[in-house]
Amino acid sequence: MPKQEAPLLQLRSYLPPGTFDDVLYYLQHYKVHLTVTRQRQSILGDYRHAFADKTHRISVNGNLNQYAFLITLLHELAHLFTYEQYGHRVQSHGREWKNEFSKILAKFLLQKVFPPDIEKALMSTLQNPAASSCGDEKLLRVLHSYDEKKEGIHLVEQIPEGTLFVIKGGRIFKRGEKIRKRYKCTEVKTGKVYLFSAVYEINVV
Repeated sequence: MPKQEAPLLQLRSYLPPGTFDDVLYYLQHYKVHLTVTRQRQSILGDYRHAFADKTHRISVNGNLNQYAFLITLLHELAHLFTYEQYGHRVQSHGREWKNEFSKILAKFLLQKVFPPDIEKALMSTLQNPAASSCGDEKLLRVLHSYDEKKEGIHLVEQIPEGTLFVIKGGRIFKRGEKIRKRYKCTEVKTGKVYLFSAVYEINVV
């Protein structure tokens, strides 16, 4: 199954020390149904608002390290707070959401629950949070350094130009030049060119 309900007491193991009680308060106060999912390449988390007999629902990728898991969960909680205040009257990642995300991030930053390098990256995020959990490359790069090291896993930016790499699903690409913030990569089988994020995880062939 791609999703599983997260028993609240087991949730502690996904979070940095000292953050469980505050997170538990939000989940219980707003009656959030939290699920932990397997890895999703395009998103780290997801929020669905309450309707009819359904409660607020949040999902977070279970493969994330503790700091990434917390930040993603706070990102989704900010959507909940925004919906509670404005419903569908505002953009999903507009000024109102950015304000809510910045406020809840600041709360946890004041508690000093993040290492200094993550804290520094988050201080920049406070000014203008990225719309996507995967959108802040500077933050993702720092968070990646806290991941459990897996043999053969690299970021696109870490491999030399011309290197062949494989992504989930088995497609093979050749890394090309950097265009602004992304890398031109050619799929070996089709010759088609795709743009990859610098912090996209791949396996070297």
